[in-house]
Amino acid sequence: MIYSVGHISGAHMNPAVTFAFAVSKHAQFPWIQVPFYWLSQLSGATFASFVLKALLNPITEFGTTTPAGTALQALIMEIVVTFCTMFVASAVATDTRAVGELAGLAVGSSVCITSILAGPISGGSMNPARSLGAALASNRYESLWVYFLGPIIGTLSGAWSYNFIRFDPLEKPEPLKISLFKLRRSKSQQAADVVVSDIA
Repeated sequence: MIYSVGHISGAHMNPAVTFAFAVSKHAQFPWIQVPFYWLSQLSGATFASFVLKALLNPITEFGTTTPAGTALQALIMEIVVTFCTMFVASAVATDTRAVGELAGLAVGSSVCITSILAGPISGGSMNPARSLGAALASNRYESLWVYFLGPIIGTLSGAWSYNFIRFDPLEKPEPLKISLFKLRRSKSQQAADVVVSDIA
C-alpha cells in the first residue's frame, strides 16, 4: 500500500502517525488536512471490519486488540513499538539524505517485526483506527483507551527523537516529496537541454 498510494497521499493509514507528522517541523504536514486523513482512516478501518463481520459470520470477534496482561503492560508495549515504527518512518519520509525508494520496505518491515514482538502482550495494534474499527464490529471495548494513548505517545516520541538526532540549525526543512519532484524536473530539464543542443 505504501508503494501503491504513497506518491498520492503519503500512505497515511494511521491517525497517530498523521498527528505526529503534523506536529513534526520537518514533515511539514499541513494541519488543515489532519481531520480529513483521520476521517478516512477511521471510516476505512471501520468499513473493513464490518465487511469481515459480514463475510466471517458467525465469528463474533474480528481482530480485536486487547491486553493479554494488564492495561499498563499493553500501554507500555504500544508506546515502545510505535516509537520504533515512527522513528523509522521519520527517517525515511522526512530526511532527504535517506533512500526514498526503500521507504515502503523499511516501514513495512518495521511494522512486521514490532507486531510480532507486541502481539503476545498488547495485540500489536500500533494504530487507533485499526483497534477502533475492530472494536466497533466486535462490540468489544476492553481497554480501548490503551490503543489510542499508546500510539500517540509512541509516534510523537519517535518523531521528536529523530528530529533531535538529525538536527542541523543550518538545514532548511524540505519534504521528501518536493525533493523528488525537483529531482524529476531536473532530469527532464536535462533531457530537454540535450534535445535542444542536438537540434542546434
